[in-house]
Amino acid sequence: MSNAKPTNETKTETLPSSAAGFPSISSVAYRIWEETYVGRGVKTLFKLNQPKGFDCPSCAWPDPNPEDVSSIAEYCENGAKAVAWEITKNRVDAAFFQKHKVAELMAESDHWLEKQGRLTEPLMLRPGSDQYEPVSWECAFSEIASHLHRLECPDESIWYTSGRTSNEAAFLYQTFVRMLGTNNLPDCSNMCHEASGVALKQTLGIGKASVTLEDIHQAEVLMVLGQNPGTNAPRMLTELQKLKRSGGKIIAVNPLPEAGLMGFRHPQKPWEWIGKATQLQDIYLPVKINGDLALLKALQKMLWEAEKERPGEIFDQTFIKCHTTGYEQLVSQLDALSLDDLIQASGLPERAIRDAAGLMMHSKRIIIAWAMGITQQRNAESTIREIVNLLLLKGAIGKPGAGTLPVRGHSNVQGDRTMGIWEKMPEAFGAKLGKAFSFQPPLKEGFGTVQSIQAMREGRARVFFGMGGNFALAAPDTELVAEALRNCELTVHVSTKLNRSHLIHGKTALILPCLGRTEEDLTANGRQFVSTEDTAGRVRMSMGDLPPVSPRLKSEVAIICGIARATFGVNHSTPWEEYADNYDLVRDKIEEVIPGFEHYNERIRQSGGFSLPNGARDRNFQTLDGKAQFTVNHVPTHAIEADRFILMTLRSHDQFNTTIYGNDDRYRNIRDSREVVMMNADDMKRKGLKAMDRTRIISYFQGKIRQLEGFSAIPYDIPPGSAAMYFPEGNVLVALDSHSPESHCPASKYIEVSIEKFTP
Repeated sequence: MSNAKPTNETKTETLPSSAAGFPSISSVAYRIWEETYVGRGVKTLFKLNQPKGFDCPSCAWPDPNPEDVSSIAEYCENGAKAVAWEITKNRVDAAFFQKHKVAELMAESDHWLEKQGRLTEPLMLRPGSDQYEPVSWECAFSEIASHLHRLECPDESIWYTSGRTSNEAAFLYQTFVRMLGTNNLPDCSNMCHEASGVALKQTLGIGKASVTLEDIHQAEVLMVLGQNPGTNAPRMLTELQKLKRSGGKIIAVNPLPEAGLMGFRHPQKPWEWIGKATQLQDIYLPVKINGDLALLKALQKMLWEAEKERPGEIFDQTFIKCHTTGYEQLVSQLDALSLDDLIQASGLPERAIRDAAGLMMHSKRIIIAWAMGITQQRNAESTIREIVNLLLLKGAIGKPGAGTLPVRGHSNVQGDRTMGIWEKMPEAFGAKLGKAFSFQPPLKEGFGTVQSIQAMREGRARVFFGMGGNFALAAPDTELVAEALRNCELTVHVSTKLNRSHLIHGKTALILPCLGRTEEDLTANGRQFVSTEDTAGRVRMSMGDLPPVSPRLKSEVAIICGIARATFGVNHSTPWEEYADNYDLVRDKIEEVIPGFEHYNERIRQSGGFSLPNGARDRNFQTLDGKAQFTVNHVPTHAIEADRFILMTLRSHDQFNTTIYGNDDRYRNIRDSREVVMMNADDMKRKGLKAMDRTRIISYFQGKIRQLEGFSAIPYDIPPGSAAMYFPEGNVLVALDSHSPESHCPASKYIEVSIEKFTP
């Protein structure tokens, strides 16, 4: 569904041994030249991630302290691509939609759709029509209000949020939705780091990273699990290089070797472009897919055996006694587990695991970083709790150079949750919100992403509203999601560019174009700015300065306020128009409701912003007993049918989430196509597959199958029995009901499949 046109023949080359360097500079220059005017593009990049500039619309990696920010280039290749993509000179206007019907656009690739340019005016697709047409903002707001008024219950509406939404917009958005009477606030974290939030909240009392950027440089050992920093958070490589030069060691755990962890050439230091790159990883552990939990338990058991021989030398017993509970239960489980079974379940040789344990044995400052390779597993929460167990045994929480580092994806996904975008509204939050706005928030738990899709498909939800993002492609089980969206009476998307979700629509559909991060936001009260929160919990201001691509764009804040006024009427007590004109008033309300935002308007104007309170960072654990929790978790023994594989989805280097910048994956040297499946060479030989043979891939879950045909098989350095393909193309194979048990994160990294040769 994501690409109905024939694709180019796939090309592969030898894997690169390093990342960044001159190729990154060249890639950025090409994207700027391709998308916009060179002078305009360069000028805009100078504002990216600067204290008085705008926050990167790409990932959530933290900025350095203001005094350490590079005035030349405080951004990475992917951040520059995101900016070029946003400031493109191409436009999607009324003439475009007069020329193209929805059915014709569905035949185009996702890359082509977004490549057409920025949306310029509100658009409506009326029932029975196959073409979007321009409408006024008043008409759009009235249409939304009319559909909401016709609902039998507010829970028949779904209010999705992507991670790019600002703090101010997210706060007003959830306030409006809860005034409407529902907690149906699914967001993109439901599909990525929800498991991190659940497990960290249980064990440490806060669902966020416990480390700052400065901690990375001070670590003795940093373990990276299920993450590819070179593509997903490239600025992390700079910090890892600093760690290495300070004498730290890095353990990389991933089924696939990643160029960014093998070697790094700083793109802003030309003298590093030649000669030997900085080798980042000291130990590479090519764990089999879903072998991470077994690996973590094997490391703990090896350390426990050494601790029993030399009590107090391996574990931080003082920390354990003063700050934790559950230690005896954990070590009792370690005694009962078979090391041989754990090693086998990890898919790794014992010597490699012992080498990693040796690095940790006498280290006191340990950081463990992870991303979707961990969170998108069926046992995601248990694996993250084992990460915490390992750190607690070493006392590596709440001190410099040590702690948890879930590497968030989209730039304000963490801030959205802080602002209340969550289907599970905390009681204290609801009480303060109700007091601040004089209403009674709903108490009933709302729908997360999985439940929202089920509700739309079953007719229990009839209105879908997407605040950014590309829901149809981001969500699992693509065909089922399309069925759910098409079952709605109304679908609405706040967007900057055309994407697949606009074409998979309800009976009535609206596209509401909004300002981008790079653009100036002028209201009757003057120039406005917004704020965001990064992975390390720092809140900073973001202010664009480019003229908007169209005078008919509105900010996210203005769009929310316009819908609220149209829905609640002119006599509603909340001053929506005032909030739309003056974001300081919104921040005053945030300060009333959310702890940590005291003197918000004053502190957000300080260079670099401010950091939110973090109990785990201070060893002030906000758990029931005030202590960090050791947990006992079951080691999975997933069994699959003979001759099948476990498939994972991943991103290419030339994309960010569902945005596809191009069809190349430079760090894997796969060129000209995304329709590939990466397999172990011996597995391919066993299946009678040669390089570039077309395949039929069938996934299996609870008696149902899903299928993809025509993807090229590519031999790759991946453990036997494992396979990989790109997201979102691979989402077709992910069953909606295949998810982690507690957070319902889709198991996009654990898909049981058969792979056979396909002859069209």
